[in-house]
Amino acid sequence: MTPTRFKARLRAQGKTIRQWAEEHGFPERAVYRVLNGLDKGNFGRAHDIAVTAGIKQPEPEQLAA
Repeated sequence: MTPTRFKARLRAQGKTIRQWAEEHGFPERAVYRVLNGLDKGNFGRAHDIAVTAGIKQPEPEQLAA
């Protein structure tokens, strides 16, 4: 899913980005940064936001050899 489609889905549900962020325990500003492409979502909280929003697939767990 793209950030544009995610925003459209929220609009269709009658939710704001702020509401979605609060429901999932993320800071609103961090969610906006991911959705607007300022944070790529490769690591940390930005990655968690992207995965929760369905924009990225979760990374498979890597096991130590």
